[in-house]
Amino acid sequence: MTAQVIVTTDGAAGRIRLNRPKALHALTTDMCAAILDVLEMWREDGEVGAVVLDHAEGRGFCAGGDIRMLADSGAGDGAAARAFFATEYRMNHRLFTYAKPTVAFMDGVTMGGGVGLALPCRFRVATENTKFAMPETAIGLFPDVGGGWYLSRLPGRMGQFLALTGHRLNGAECLALGLATHYLPADQIEEAKRRIAADPQGIDAALDEVAASPPDAAVMAHRDTMDRLFASDDLDEVFTALADDGGEWAAAQLATLRTRSPQSMKLSLKLLLDGATMATFEDEMRQEYAIATRIVQRHDFAEGVRAVIVDKDNAPRWNPATPEAVSDHLIDQIVAPLPDGEAWTPF
Repeated sequence: MTAQVIVTTDGAAGRIRLNRPKALHALTTDMCAAILDVLEMWREDGEVGAVVLDHAEGRGFCAGGDIRMLADSGAGDGAAARAFFATEYRMNHRLFTYAKPTVAFMDGVTMGGGVGLALPCRFRVATENTKFAMPETAIGLFPDVGGGWYLSRLPGRMGQFLALTGHRLNGAECLALGLATHYLPADQIEEAKRRIAADPQGIDAALDEVAASPPDAAVMAHRDTMDRLFASDDLDEVFTALADDGGEWAAAQLATLRTRSPQSMKLSLKLLLDGATMATFEDEMRQEYAIATRIVQRHDFAEGVRAVIVDKDNAPRWNPATPEAVSDHLIDQIVAPLPDGEAWTPF
């Protein structure tokens, strides 16, 4: 067990607390492995009726994964990155299929790997502090940890909009889209946890009793425009629709997309197109693992990390540089299944 994950029991609830505050609780391989081990230990434990996931001190639930490690590994043989993705995706899958009730408190930054921790849970609690996003196209990655499954099942073209732009949602917007099941004031979280520990079979009622009415979900005001402008699964057509619209909202989205990796954006649209018809979550994670192990060793990921995290000049030089230059053949190569001996498995 690692000190970066705090494991306790509180009444009849098992509690998993992320404890890497200086990194906004971004996940490491050891953290994912520790969570897997605990979930397995509690699976047959009759004293544990539910599992609660939250974070220790700091303003983030979980900001994602250990991007610097992934970039360093991708610049070499990629072995450590493959080990991370394999373990993280097993954790995601275990939560998705876990028999006991699971509750994630998304109080603060919930991005990337944090989304992968929260969304498989049966109960997902947002607050006024929630900042939810899948911003991977900004660093040459893609919305993984089940993003192809979850985002493709959002209403209309909301998933495609979120995947391409990395738009940040607040707690009220998460509730409106079904990404959260409940909205609580942050000062009611400890009371909610107390009630869950006392009655792990009555979680829904316990959360309802301390819930609050959220403010309006601002993102929904653009729903019709979003569905129209992001209607295509062809990135070139999305760019054209945004450029031809002439409206202020469309211009803002186009400006954002022009800063993102064209390779990552085309890959994201393909991921959601495939994810909408995936038969099982296991199938989704198998495809995402194949993509992740390849893209982490490609130019755009190294360049995105350099521009956003290392040098912080926010001026990535993508290659290919334009959507037109990203061929369908390239995307097919990245998405192709791995050989049987290298493919991801849930155990």
